[in-house]
Amino acid sequence: MTDGKLEFTGDVRKLEEELDSEIRFRPLLPAAGMLVTVLLIALSLFHYYTAGFGLLRETTHRGIHMAFVLGLIFLVFPMLKASNRQEPRATILKPLGIGWVDWACAIAAVLGSLYIPWIFDDLAFRVGNPGFEDVLMGTLLIVVLLEATRRSVGWPLPAIALAMILYALYGRSFPGLLAHAGSTWSGVVNHLYLTSQGVYGIALGVVATYVFHYVLFGVLATRVGLGKFFIDLASALAGRYAGGPAKVSIFGSALFGMISGSSIANTVTVGSLTIPAMIRLGYQRHFAAAVESTASTGGQITPPIMGAAAFLMVEFLNQPYQTIILAAVVPAFMHFFGVFCQVHFEAKKHGLRGLTPEELPNVREVLSRDWPTSIPLFVLLLVLFSGFTPYLAAFWGITACMVVGLTGRNPIAALALLAAVAAAVFTGMLRRGDVTVGLIIGCAVVSAAFLLRDPEARRKVADMVDSFVVGAKYAIAVGAAAATVGIIVGVVTLTGVGFKISSIVTDAAGYLALLTGGLLPASLFELKDWTLFYTLVMTAIVCILLGCGVPTTANYIIMVTVAAPALGLLGVAPIVAHFFVFYYGVLADITPPVALAAYAGASMAGADPFRTGNTAFRLGMAKALVPFVFVYAPAMLIVTKGFTWFAFAETVTGCLIGIVFLAAALTGFLRAPFAAWERTLVGIGGLLLMAPGWKTGLIGVLIASPVLLRQVLAPRPRAA
Repeated sequence: MTDGKLEFTGDVRKLEEELDSEIRFRPLLPAAGMLVTVLLIALSLFHYYTAGFGLLRETTHRGIHMAFVLGLIFLVFPMLKASNRQEPRATILKPLGIGWVDWACAIAAVLGSLYIPWIFDDLAFRVGNPGFEDVLMGTLLIVVLLEATRRSVGWPLPAIALAMILYALYGRSFPGLLAHAGSTWSGVVNHLYLTSQGVYGIALGVVATYVFHYVLFGVLATRVGLGKFFIDLASALAGRYAGGPAKVSIFGSALFGMISGSSIANTVTVGSLTIPAMIRLGYQRHFAAAVESTASTGGQITPPIMGAAAFLMVEFLNQPYQTIILAAVVPAFMHFFGVFCQVHFEAKKHGLRGLTPEELPNVREVLSRDWPTSIPLFVLLLVLFSGFTPYLAAFWGITACMVVGLTGRNPIAALALLAAVAAAVFTGMLRRGDVTVGLIIGCAVVSAAFLLRDPEARRKVADMVDSFVVGAKYAIAVGAAAATVGIIVGVVTLTGVGFKISSIVTDAAGYLALLTGGLLPASLFELKDWTLFYTLVMTAIVCILLGCGVPTTANYIIMVTVAAPALGLLGVAPIVAHFFVFYYGVLADITPPVALAAYAGASMAGADPFRTGNTAFRLGMAKALVPFVFVYAPAMLIVTKGFTWFAFAETVTGCLIGIVFLAAALTGFLRAPFAAWERTLVGIGGLLLMAPGWKTGLIGVLIASPVLLRQVLAPRPRAA
C-alpha cells in the first residue's frame, strides 16, 4: 500500500480461500490432489445428471450426497487447522500424505451414509425397533458427522448438536418446562438415523436437491464472465456520479449477488475492484471495506438465486420457489437502497467526485462484448418461471454456461440455445426425456464444432472442468452443516422442546409488554403489539448471536425450528416469520464481534476489522429494520394473504422516505451538515415513517419538518 493506494497480488480465488474457512483446503500431494479432484468432479456430475434426468429415490439420493461430502471433508480438512501450514509428506502412517485417522473417518462416513439406502427395503420394519447393527452404524455416522462439521465450519454448530443430544438423553434432569421423559441412546439413534426427521431430513435434502446445483451454476456463470459483465455494467452506469466507486460497489454487488449466494465470495470478487478505487477517491479505508461488505451481504437475499435458506423455505413452507423469489424482491431492494443513500450522503458531505470517462468502461462496448454471458441467467429464469422444478432450471442454466464458455461467448450459439430451450418450454416438450437428450447432444455438437477450430480449446475445457471442481468445493461444507442441523431438528421433534421454548419466549415478551404498557397510555399501544415487538427483538438478538459461530443456513433452520412457532402463536404468517429469521441470520455477517464479510473487506482494505464491522452494521440499517416492517405490514412481501396494492404502496412509500431520513441522520448530512439535535429529530422521523400506517408517518414528517426546511434553504456545499 502506497500513497493511499491499495495493491492486490494473486487472483481472487486464492484470496477468497484465505478468508473463508469453509473452502480452505489443506495442501495435498499430487496423487491425493488428483484423487480429490476426481471425487469433486464426480460429485458435481452426479448432481448435474440427476437434475436433468431425474432424482434418485429420496433416501438414496441424500445418502450418496452425504457419502461424497463427508468422505471428502476428511480428505481435505485436517484435524487441526495448524496442519494447513505444514507441507504434506507420504509415510507409512500417512498414505498419500493423509493420516490413517482421516482415511478411517472417511471410510466410516461413506459406510454410515450408504447403510440406510442399502437397507431401505427393510427400513420400515426397523424404525422403532433398531437392531444392534443399526445402532452401531448410526452411532458411527453421528460421531463422524460431528467431527466433519467441526473441521469444515468450526466448533459452535457441532457443540450445539451435541448439547441437544445430551438434552434428549437426560431430559428428566432439566427443570420446569424444559423437562421431558428422556430417551435411550437406541431411541435417539433410531430417530436421528433411521427416520427422515434427523440426519436424512429436509435440510440435507434441500442441499442435495437444490443448493448444490445453484452453487455450481454460480461458479460456472462467474467463470464464463457473467460476474465481470455485471461489474463492468455497474461501473459504466453508476461510476460517474458522486462517490462513484462506492455506488459501483452497491450496484455490482446487487447484480453479482444474483448468481452468488455467498457474502464472502461477493465481497472478495467485487471488492477486489471497488475497494482500491474507493480508497483512491478519498473514502476512508474502513468505510470502503464496510460499503463493499454490506452491499455484498445482499447476495444471500437477492433473487433469483439468493442463499441456501431460500430453497429451504420451499420445503418448510411448501411454496413454489417463484413465490419465495417474489416475496424477496422488495426487502432486497430496501437493503441496497439504504446502503446507497448513506453512500450518496457521505460522498456529498466530503465532496467526493465520480470517476472520469477515462476511468470508466463504455456501456456500449460492455454490452456488445459481453452480453452473451447473460444467456445462462435468462435460460435459468425462463425454465424456472415456466413452472419447472428449480433443479431442472439449474440444469439448463449450467448447460448454457458450458455452451457459452466452450464456444467463446459466441452470440449465435448462445441465442440458438436460448431459442431451443424456449421452444421446448413453450411446446411442453421439455418434460420429455428424449427432448432433453436431443438438446444435450445438440449442445455437445455445437460446442465440439467450435472447439475443433479453437487454438485455446484445451484451456476452455480445463476451465469448465475446474468449475465443476470449485463448485463442489464450495458445497461440501454446507452439506455437512445441513446434516448436523438435522440432528438439532431431530431432537426438537423428538422432545417437543421447540414449542416449549416458544412458550417461554412469548411469556417473557408478555411480561415485558405488561411493564411497558404500564408506562404508556393504553389507547396508544395494545398489549399484544408490545408482546409481538419484544418477541421479535429477542428473536433477532438470538439470530445474530447464533450467526456469530454458525453458518447462515444452519442458523436459519435452527431459528425456524425454535423461534418461528413463537411468532406463529402471535399471529405472524409462516412466510413472514421465515423471512424474519432469514434476514437476521444474514445480518450476522456484518454484525460484530464476528462479522465475517466485514472482516474480509477489512483485510482487503488494510482497515481495522472491528471499526469496519461497526460501520458495516450502520450501513446495513435497512436490513435490520425492514424485517420489523414486513412483520407489521406483510403487504411488503406481496405474496401474503390479504395483500392489497394500497397497503403495499403505503408501506413501501413510507419505508423509502424513512430510509432516506435515517440515512441522512446516520450520516449527519442532507444538503448541509446536521447539528446533533437535528440528527436526532430526523432519525426519530425516519423510524416513525418506516413504521406501518399513515398516522405514524405523518407524525414523523412533522417531527422532521423544521430540520428539512432548514436543509432546503441551506446553500449547497461546493464539490472538492
